[in-house]
Amino acid sequence: MYRTLITVATGIKDYWIGMKADWKLKQEIYHRLHTDHDDDLNNVEIKLVEGYDIVAHAVRHFNSKVDEWIYPSKSYFVAICYARWLAEDYGDRPLEYLNDHSLLYGNDPYFKTYEEDASTYMMILQRVGWDFDETKGMVPDVRKYYQAECGL
Repeated sequence: MYRTLITVATGIKDYWIGMKADWKLKQEIYHRLHTDHDDDLNNVEIKLVEGYDIVAHAVRHFNSKVDEWIYPSKSYFVAICYARWLAEDYGDRPLEYLNDHSLLYGNDPYFKTYEEDASTYMMILQRVGWDFDETKGMVPDVRKYYQAECGL
């Protein structure tokens, strides 16, 4: 695989085009073209949870339809989904993506990297694993966003 350093006229600077950074370019283009989102946190009522409830609600997102905006649980759930799919599509380990501060494009003020909160991620992953069922819970909905934003 070859890598080329480019600067794009849209303001995207110094991206290495190749398997690992290709998704960031796609994500940037997607967000520049699509500015109106159904999941804009400024337009929904958010339920904040703490402690073990974060883990319980994150796991619930993997297994059930959730019609509430439960944070930061949803942040952990979405980040785990994205990290798995990015690793599958672009290589590297999922934890590498979980440590990327821009994984969720800066749209989620509740997102924490793995380094910032490894214990919560580990508690969730102990219950759902990296091989979670993509047909259950809210996973198919997140998959649609991922495919539009970063997918191959």
